[in-house]
Amino acid sequence: MMALTLPARLKGYRFPRSVIAYAVWSYYRFNLSLRDVEDLLAARGVIVCYETIRVWVDRFGPQIAAQIRRDRLPAGDKWHLDEMVITIGGEKHWLWRAVDHRGDVLEILVQKRRDARAARRFLRKLMRRWGQPRVVVTDKLRSYDVALRTDCRSADHRSHKRLNNRIEASHRHTRRREKIMGRFKSPGHAQRFLATHDQITTLFRPKRHRLSARSYRHARADAFLLWTDYAANLAA
Repeated sequence: MMALTLPARLKGYRFPRSVIAYAVWSYYRFNLSLRDVEDLLAARGVIVCYETIRVWVDRFGPQIAAQIRRDRLPAGDKWHLDEMVITIGGEKHWLWRAVDHRGDVLEILVQKRRDARAARRFLRKLMRRWGQPRVVVTDKLRSYDVALRTDCRSADHRSHKRLNNRIEASHRHTRRREKIMGRFKSPGHAQRFLATHDQITTLFRPKRHRLSARSYRHARADAFLLWTDYAANLAA
């Protein structure tokens, strides 16, 4: 298991790093609620309140996600952009997401609008982190045309619904988590959670359908080793 050799506990925290890392991993890796993680820990003799687990995942999840993003392979030059509707506090919001040719999530952004201004804001955020793409694949939303003509004229824009299936898997994971969590509490909550969740999902879901059983086991072992390194670098 990933957490057996972690260094001493974090200053100010009662439980060792191994317990905290396991709780954070369980919550983001699987479709579990905080109470589900509480039960998993209780079955292993660790009695902790789900509210404490909430503090752990909110504090340490983004730290690990930042390390995963730092160490990941460079993004490809072919991007898939799409948006999906999410309901927050009874109001409609839009989750904008971009993935590369491997299906790895590059960036997300929760916004209230689904217009050219929102598309430009998302595209500019993407290019600040990853540079300019060679190809951008989108659905038929015209706002992408405006954003690309304004901010990324050199990209080859391919607009066709069936070309953009690569991004749909990420949307399905979001829908599952949204249902488990009883919807997101605020745009900021959705942004923070999904930005972390998508990076950890990328690490622990290495396109299993494309790998042999042996290759998948190697990839999973590598992911556990990386997770142990990231957990060892957590800061209180």
